[in-house]
Amino acid sequence: MLSHSVLPDEPGVFGEGTASAVAAFQTERGLPVDGIVGPDTWRAIVDAGYRLGDRLLYHRVPMMRGDDVARLQALLNSLGFDTGKVDGVFGPDTLKGLLDFQANRQLAEDGISGAIVSEELQLMEMATQKPGREAVRERQWLASLPTSIAGQRIYLDPECRDLREGLEAWTATTAAFGALQLLGAAPTISRSVDTEPPARLRAQRANRLDTDVVVGFLLVGDGDEGVYYFHSEHSRSEGGLEIATRLAERLGVRPQGKTLPMLKETRSPAVIVALRSMNRRTGRIVANSLASMFEG
Repeated sequence: MLSHSVLPDEPGVFGEGTASAVAAFQTERGLPVDGIVGPDTWRAIVDAGYRLGDRLLYHRVPMMRGDDVARLQALLNSLGFDTGKVDGVFGPDTLKGLLDFQANRQLAEDGISGAIVSEELQLMEMATQKPGREAVRERQWLASLPTSIAGQRIYLDPECRDLREGLEAWTATTAAFGALQLLGAAPTISRSVDTEPPARLRAQRANRLDTDVVVGFLLVGDGDEGVYYFHSEHSRSEGGLEIATRLAERLGVRPQGKTLPMLKETRSPAVIVALRSMNRRTGRIVANSLASMFEG
């Protein structure tokens, strides 16, 4: 399975070999490692099956997704044609970056990435090795942070995959909300206490609100505790890494790169506090640690 052996399992049998291959793939992709092929893992498996040049890429509804899209975004960004975050989703920003590239290279301006675009991009990549526009943008964001968190739009996201997580994440989130308000920030919570919208919808709401920072809360069960930030084989969030490092130090865990939807599909720097348990103190620590980043 995508270079991960499922032996000794026979075709059509989901045994220990397949579970181990799934877990290895999840580790490689920055997904929660449980050996279960849920919606996020299945989507990642499908995405991983595409390489740039395998198919025509263009803007449509529903939007095209895959590793080939992420590779296209990473190459365009590295050459200065801004596609936004390298999220593997061919959206309007990717279309604009591709059209700008085609105009610059005097190619047909059709917004379609096929063999000619792929070859031109890879030839230019060999001659030019630069950080992507998304990395430059986040470094500029870090360098221009105000000296106070006052007025900053902070999007707080309590995960809600089961009852216990929903309650504990909500408790930590509301404590962070109150502490941030006292500090003068403008926090928003991604959902109400009695709703369970999927992560992708909550990420879309963060983008619509044009938030400055996203902070999520989730329980990891027996998994690795940490503060997660976006990191894939194609890109990573510089702002997310900085925030995750500061929060992780205060919480006694470590920063970890992941590709969860709330990290991958939000435009602003995003982190997720992932612990085995959490409470109001967790939320207050997060709020105060985030505020300290703005104070230098």
